[in-house]
Amino acid sequence: MSSSDSLIAIIEDEAPIRRFLRASLTVEGFRVAEAATAKDGLRLITQERPALVLLDLGLPDADGLRIIEEVRQWSATPIIILSARGEEQSKVEALDAGADDYLTKPFGVGELLARIRVALRHALHIGNEDRETTTFRFGPVRGDLAERRVFVNEKEVKLTKLEFDLLATLVRNPGKVLTHRYLLKEVWGPYAVEEPHYVRVFMANLRKKLERNPSRPEYLLTEQGVGYRMRGE
Repeated sequence: MSSSDSLIAIIEDEAPIRRFLRASLTVEGFRVAEAATAKDGLRLITQERPALVLLDLGLPDADGLRIIEEVRQWSATPIIILSARGEEQSKVEALDAGADDYLTKPFGVGELLARIRVALRHALHIGNEDRETTTFRFGPVRGDLAERRVFVNEKEVKLTKLEFDLLATLVRNPGKVLTHRYLLKEVWGPYAVEEPHYVRVFMANLRKKLERNPSRPEYLLTEQGVGYRMRGE
């Protein structure tokens, strides 16, 4: 999906920020639609079906979390949060509700555009996943999800079942921030969601086996206090 095909919905109550976002996006070839309230934002998403949503949490008529929850009942449209709320708990709540990414104001245009490109590529990947192979590659690592095999520099690396399941979950969501709670539920099951140390221990093991420098990972990235992200190519 090229930028010229992509309509981005901006749901933000501050007019100066909407103008800034509109100018930054249109110069990159994106089409833009805007709303200043949660009510108008939901109507916009429903009627226009944008390729991606930029959403402020602090809207005058409702918390932005309500929009995430309602949209996720019927759509996987990427949602990137733009908020002045920098607390880790706010990020976790938004991501657990179904947001794809989170940027804290103020943010740079370059970072915003990079996050948008990753989110759009991820959405395209999900839409085509039934036609794609089960293989993956990043850096010196390649693998096959169906065969449950992983190679580093063409040498096979043995992963435990849980290590592989954790890697597979990240590989299937390139560029998307996955919270500790989401990873625990997906890999360990619903009864493990209050045990975040599981993820930290197994992520450290994965990095030792797959990263060139485990202490400075290039691909298995930490979102401090929130969760992890597989670097989107």
